[in-house]
Amino acid sequence: MLLTLLALLAFAGNSLLCRLALRHTAIDAASFTLVRLVAGALGLGLIARWRDGARSPGQAAAGNWPSALALFAYAAAFSFAYASLSAGTGALLLFGAVQASMIGWGLFQGERLRGLQVAGWAVALAGLVGLVLPGWAAPPWQGSGLMLAAGMAWAVYTVRGKGQGDPLQVTAGNFARAVLPAALCSALLWRGTTLDAAGLACAVASGALASGVGYAVWYTVLPALRVTTAATLQLAVPVIAAAGGIVWLGEALSLRLLLAAPAILGGIALVVAGGRRR
Repeated sequence: MLLTLLALLAFAGNSLLCRLALRHTAIDAASFTLVRLVAGALGLGLIARWRDGARSPGQAAAGNWPSALALFAYAAAFSFAYASLSAGTGALLLFGAVQASMIGWGLFQGERLRGLQVAGWAVALAGLVGLVLPGWAAPPWQGSGLMLAAGMAWAVYTVRGKGQGDPLQVTAGNFARAVLPAALCSALLWRGTTLDAAGLACAVASGALASGVGYAVWYTVLPALRVTTAATLQLAVPVIAAAGGIVWLGEALSLRLLLAAPAILGGIALVVAGGRRR
């Protein structure tokens, strides 16, 4: 349980570190993405080497370019979105988009939802639409669109990752490959490049600790958890991110977020619960 809590804190930490860097330091979103992916590749590679020793095949033998591009798309959209979104709103949009995309993919593949799952899907979708619908206290549409795109890219990455081998090795290889498009993106946007020590520290912590250590711990505890338990536990990530944003970043808890969060998270919980085998 302690390791599971550590992994969930690390996942929420990505949102908090990115928002902290882009709001309170001088680093730009493209540079944050590049440094995060470099630090993640190094961190995951070292963890894999430490775990497997000489048996580790190395990053070059793991991962693939389509998955790496999906990972880059997620990381880049995630960073640029947090230039305008609060930590809690961003995490909620990301989580909702990931789950909605994966459920949609399951339906496309021929899976069928039960009555409780259909109700949960409708409630979650209504909450997601209500969160981004233009009007009073709505989050910026540019940031919302980017975060929804980040969630869809992460869903693609997750779906592609099934059955591709050891998750830690594959993730390390994909992080290493994703550095190339991130470097190209940063080069194209070089006129807007701004760096400082605090921003670089946040990016390194996001990549090496929140991503590297977080994923390593999660893959360690995942075999001990039921699939439905793992999915339900991840419902806590947006809540932790929102609480952290309020406590540490001084963000306000809007009424719109307060109403949308239970709908999105509760709806997804119904879908997960309804999918359990009798």
